[in-house]
Amino acid sequence: MATKVITLEELRQNKSRDKFYILIHGKVYDATKFMDEHPGGDEVLLAEGGQDATEAFEDVGHSDEARALLPGMFVGDFEEGAGVQLKSGAAAAQANRVSGAVEQGSNLMYFLPLAGLGAYFAWRFYSTGAV
Repeated sequence: MATKVITLEELRQNKSRDKFYILIHGKVYDATKFMDEHPGGDEVLLAEGGQDATEAFEDVGHSDEARALLPGMFVGDFEEGAGVQLKSGAAAAQANRVSGAVEQGSNLMYFLPLAGLGAYFAWRFYSTGAV
């Protein structure tokens, strides 16, 4: 059975919250149902709509579990020789902002619990009168 071929026009038409296609490694996936479940939030996905998201997908370093979800979302192969334009300057800037926010959130995920733990032990130390 031949797989469906998705054109650049079709990819660009399906980049809204209602119907969202994403291109990764020459294959097109329908990530519409996954938007609300995406750990990085839907903004990260929406920033990659209508273009080749392979670089962004690989830069994040998705887990094996994330990669295992892709076959269930597969729509078809991207048309050969379509010449997908990579991000424009504005889109690249937005992607960098989103990436920075995700990285900052990841750093806070570790810092805040450690800071809370340190504060708790400091409080215990000084409240018991141990010197």
